[in-house]
Amino acid sequence: MTRRPRSAPSPGTLLLVAHGSRDPRHAATVTDLAARVRALRPGLPVTVGYLDHCAPRIDQAVDRLEGPVTALPLLLGRAFHAKSDIPGALAAAAARNPRATVRQGAVLGPSPLLLDALGRRLAEAGVRPEPGTGVVLAAAGSSDAAANTVTRQVAADLERAHGWDAVEVAHASAAPPRVADAVAALRARGARRIAVAPYLLAPGLLPDRIAAEAAAAGADALAAPLGAAPELARLLLHRYDRARADQARADRRADRLDAPISALGLSA
Repeated sequence: MTRRPRSAPSPGTLLLVAHGSRDPRHAATVTDLAARVRALRPGLPVTVGYLDHCAPRIDQAVDRLEGPVTALPLLLGRAFHAKSDIPGALAAAAARNPRATVRQGAVLGPSPLLLDALGRRLAEAGVRPEPGTGVVLAAAGSSDAAANTVTRQVAADLERAHGWDAVEVAHASAAPPRVADAVAALRARGARRIAVAPYLLAPGLLPDRIAAEAAAAGADALAAPLGAAPELARLLLHRYDRARADQARADRRADRLDAPISALGLSA
């Protein structure tokens, strides 16, 4: 028996899943980022759902969708929100809407494109890799030690790949070190000029805390959060394509397992 070739799969919908914030700058940034993704791939439907604080919530966004949905967390690391909150919210939303098939893709980080975006924001703040210049990579911080380890690796990659004299990590919450600790560590390493680069997606409470701590610690420059940087839009499409390719491979494996022995060219 000849099996009919599978038709080209629908691109489905890209659902950007953001945490949400009471600060309106957060939602504005997510809206701008979604618009950048749409501009890069006009044929791909892109929508947004929020875990908290903003509308539409994840369940409200999924209720409106049909067919395959690839949900990408707008998170830089794989900590509690990526491992628990968002998968749980997506599963509950999918159970409410049998018209949609929802699958979660990978978080944004780590990626060389994030390093490029950090470099962009530092350059916009007037800071470039030069002798005597150090960077504080100021992340949210997590109670998940593995997530903090990944952030330290990002700092090492930024230092090595982008030519900074020194890069130290700081956390805005959950775990030390704080910005002042990282600034002191850079001074001890011989840095004469120090820039603080928030490793965060959008303005809000934690970036504001980082800015205040940077000023109090005597940092020389402060970069903006990553925001709707073009590198992030490209990264989201990379994550989307990878998630779709992974699912296509899983579907092909399932087809082979479900196929009759005769269709596989094997004898019983």
